[in-house]
Amino acid sequence: MPERNRPAPTDRRYAYDGIDRVIHEHARLSVLTSLVSHPKGLSFGALKQMCALTDGNLSRHLQVLESARLVTISKESDGRKPLTVCCLTAGGRKRYFEYLAVLEQVIVDAAGAAKSARAKGLRHA
Repeated sequence: MPERNRPAPTDRRYAYDGIDRVIHEHARLSVLTSLVSHPKGLSFGALKQMCALTDGNLSRHLQVLESARLVTISKESDGRKPLTVCCLTAGGRKRYFEYLAVLEQVIVDAAGAAKSARAKGLRHA
């Protein structure tokens, strides 16, 4: 049966509904990964350097993450200088690890498909 005439599968196994669009953007994923590695939070400057982002780019991504309640942003003082500190919220930590679980399933599925293709002797597997 030609490919276009096959009925669409009803199994949603590969829909990956748990891919969180807020987190999935690579800069925001970098920010969240940095923050999960530093539970006490990071200064804006440290986060900017770790994620290789510009001031404006990091600010915009932090706004998105803060609106989604994944991070908190507080203004503090480091002696005479103002200091912006970013922290992962408890809910943000939970969503981050739920997102990682979905990515792990993507990897398992892809590895299984590649192994199956190699077993069948298909190229590019």
